[in-house]
Amino acid sequence: MKKYSKPFKALWIGEIISEFAGAAGGIINGLLLYELTGSKEWMGALWLIYFIPSLILQGISAPFLNHVVKEKMLRNIQLIRAGAYLLPLASYILGTDLGIILGLIVLQSLLGLMQPIYASLSFSLLPDICKEEELVEANGLLDGTIRLMSFIAPGATSLFLLVSPVHFIYGFSSAMFFVSYLALSRIPQSSTKRVATWTKKFWWAEMKEGYRTFFKYPRLMRLTILSSTVQFAVGATLVLSVPFIRGDLDGHSWEYAIFSSAFPVGYAIGMVLLTKLPKTYQTMYLGLIGGGLSFVLLFFVNSIPFAWMCELFGGMLFPLFNAQSAAIFQREAPRNRLTQLSAVRLLFLRVTMPLGILFASSSFFDLSTRQTYAIVGIVIVLPGLLCLFASASQPENNLLEKKKQKTS
Repeated sequence: MKKYSKPFKALWIGEIISEFAGAAGGIINGLLLYELTGSKEWMGALWLIYFIPSLILQGISAPFLNHVVKEKMLRNIQLIRAGAYLLPLASYILGTDLGIILGLIVLQSLLGLMQPIYASLSFSLLPDICKEEELVEANGLLDGTIRLMSFIAPGATSLFLLVSPVHFIYGFSSAMFFVSYLALSRIPQSSTKRVATWTKKFWWAEMKEGYRTFFKYPRLMRLTILSSTVQFAVGATLVLSVPFIRGDLDGHSWEYAIFSSAFPVGYAIGMVLLTKLPKTYQTMYLGLIGGGLSFVLLFFVNSIPFAWMCELFGGMLFPLFNAQSAAIFQREAPRNRLTQLSAVRLLFLRVTMPLGILFASSSFFDLSTRQTYAIVGIVIVLPGLLCLFASASQPENNLLEKKKQKTS
């Protein structure tokens, strides 16, 4: 960590606190709503309330993100999140079930609206606070932190629930987001640009320009599509994991818990592995192919320990692709359009996850759990192989030394 700048360390600390608070709050949202309604339909509706506004804003916000002060907006988002987590707590104190449900709905809506803006801005801020040669490892560190929090937060939240009522966790999450705000306040403001006037003409012109610029960079578009195949598989596994372990392999709940935690643990190992390996296109595509193969291997697995190993293996290899492809995007996208193009990239990634959920849960295809795992793995492996063979003919294989593409 010593080699990174103070602004990056502030962003990293803010991410750790924010992700932990968000993961803990997300668990409590589901528990509290189920206690009140006992309904799976309400659980699904709660995620739709999060996801649909998020995707809509993701699509229309891109033109404006180039015209905001990133550091200031990141801090403001954390303050909004801190305030939003107090809504269910306030409703609980007032003692009305309807108020609690309405508080959860407003909370989920606000979280869904804030997340795409926060993710796009933090992604585009990284080249401003890191040296170019540090981008790969910095992306790996941030991505690995998020994965680790998804592993640590559920267990820590369970311990909190042993000594604290459910609704008090909302106060804890709110306080954590405020601490994240304080950490992000240590990032110096690098720009004092004036926010552009939000007009229909401005929005439409900027929207067209953003997508036109995105498609002028075929390498960035290709990497975004490859990352989208990974998100498609992630969406499918949200549906497949429980029936695979509990149904196909006749496992227990604790065996499923280990299965679900094996990937983030592997991801943390892969983050360390990333610092030891050469930063080349071949390494990047091999990480993608190996991660895809971990899904294919589940088609053949008949033992729960082997299923754990597959998840661990996939978690170790995917960072080699994710961190390096993100660094290429941050380096090669035009700096004056990076925030906007980051939002376009994130839109592609976020849309494919629900498509994976629909594919895995649909009865139209009449596929078994194992067959679905094999298909989503092949969707990753085949494009990865094509890109690997194409990269072999490139004269410069070190992606850190690759010069920026020029637009026509």
